[in-house]
Amino acid sequence: MSEALDLSSAPEADIHAHRILILDFGSQYTQLIARRVREAGAYSEIHPWDMKETALADIAPSGVVLSGGPESVNLDDPPRVAQAVFELGVPVLGICYGMQAMAAQLGGRVAASEHREFGYAEVTPIGSALLAGLDDGDAGEPMLKVWMSHGDRVEAVPDGFVVAGVSGNSPLAVMEDRERHYYGVQFHPEVTHTIQGQVIIERFVHDICGCPGDWTAGNIVADAIASVREMVGDGKVLLGLSGGVDSSVVAALLHEAIGDQLTCVFVDHGLLRHHEGDQVMDTFAEHMHINVVRVNAADRFFNALLGVEDPEEKRKIIGGLFIEVFDEQAKKLEGIEWLAQGTIYPDVIESAGAKTGKAHVIKSHHNVGGLPEKMRMKLVEPLRELFKDEVRKIGIELGLPREMVYRHPFPGPGLGVRVIGEVKREFVELLQLADDIFIEELRLNDLYDKTSQAFAVFLPVRSVGVMGDGRKYDYVVALRAVETIDFMTARWARLPYDFLEHVSLRIINEVDGISRVTYDISGKPPATIEWE
Repeated sequence: MSEALDLSSAPEADIHAHRILILDFGSQYTQLIARRVREAGAYSEIHPWDMKETALADIAPSGVVLSGGPESVNLDDPPRVAQAVFELGVPVLGICYGMQAMAAQLGGRVAASEHREFGYAEVTPIGSALLAGLDDGDAGEPMLKVWMSHGDRVEAVPDGFVVAGVSGNSPLAVMEDRERHYYGVQFHPEVTHTIQGQVIIERFVHDICGCPGDWTAGNIVADAIASVREMVGDGKVLLGLSGGVDSSVVAALLHEAIGDQLTCVFVDHGLLRHHEGDQVMDTFAEHMHINVVRVNAADRFFNALLGVEDPEEKRKIIGGLFIEVFDEQAKKLEGIEWLAQGTIYPDVIESAGAKTGKAHVIKSHHNVGGLPEKMRMKLVEPLRELFKDEVRKIGIELGLPREMVYRHPFPGPGLGVRVIGEVKREFVELLQLADDIFIEELRLNDLYDKTSQAFAVFLPVRSVGVMGDGRKYDYVVALRAVETIDFMTARWARLPYDFLEHVSLRIINEVDGISRVTYDISGKPPATIEWE
């Protein structure tokens, strides 16, 4: 385990003093905008486009970003930018639909384009303040390589604006009102396909909005520790430790903040990866000296799953039984006042959206180990402001092993949804061994960090195989590896054939009971990343 930094002091600055407000018009990239702003060193918050005007004033942002969205400003009742946004006296950046909405509402004109732009495009800056000096071309006139996704376009800019960039199909690809600090870009600077996108966002955040860059891993950790200490005082805190990234970072953070006031309950449901339960205890109990109570409940989970094949029913059984076991253990502990959870910012956004009807409900398996309603404890959620990439960064800051912090995502119900159909102990044990070989070889061949998620899936079908001089009917596993930026879309990983052959041979030779290995080449969409 790496050496942790001295985190006993308060943060060097108020990390929430400067914030960028992002108004969400329904773009699939809205969370990515927020992450890019934070990567630039400024705190960001996402709120729906129709948030209450009083709330706008309460947030007191240093700047506002208007996201893209799927609608047209020419609809009868399109999503609109609240007039209060333009009365805050702060810079505004409109992206795609956000630019069109700003243009239409301030007196410009937006119309459907004869030639829609989806994908790669080239933008030529024209005296732009936002894009000054940026160039992706080799020589001659400055040019930016960007990502477009729009059917409408701005036909005329409002009074006070100038045209600051053009593309092949968008004669008004960039517009600027430099006196009021209003900027609009038809392209998406938040996606990696826009080469200078992060630089553009940094310019808006630092040069235009004046944010100093205090949103750093060290300051976030120091702020979280100070907040936990103030909130909890000398109270005792209980955490359901799963071994996943979020709960692991919460455990490390709370231990740093309140030491022995923290007790972790680790419910081992038998559906973890190979030797993962022992690894959790070794890391947190042995090395970090955190009080961890391990509950070996595998028999209860396997018995509850007998005969169950439906994926959603499996999730509900595993999630419900987890809470039941956790609750039983919690009742044995005295003086617990607080329940800690690894809630992160996307959970907060999606849960709020589910209540308002503006976002999809989180899949049930994301909530395994969630707050039991009957447990009357106060809630502490030290990660609720953070995206997953930020959680990983502060995990490193807290001294957690990199291989733990940067592990691939693992579903809440564990291998319960990677064993297709009925979950039997023998199936899980075979899958654990096969999956362990796959992950081990990915690490040995420097391929693990080049994939976003990789795992094995157990298929409850028998296939003929030849072992020595005899024929055997044994089970099949599928290997799955994908590459993705946001997990909303994914491409199957082009792993080398020789590597796949080697992994297949190892699994078949070393795992008695598996006779065939397949490789999943489905993308998302139309498939999902997980099989269930």
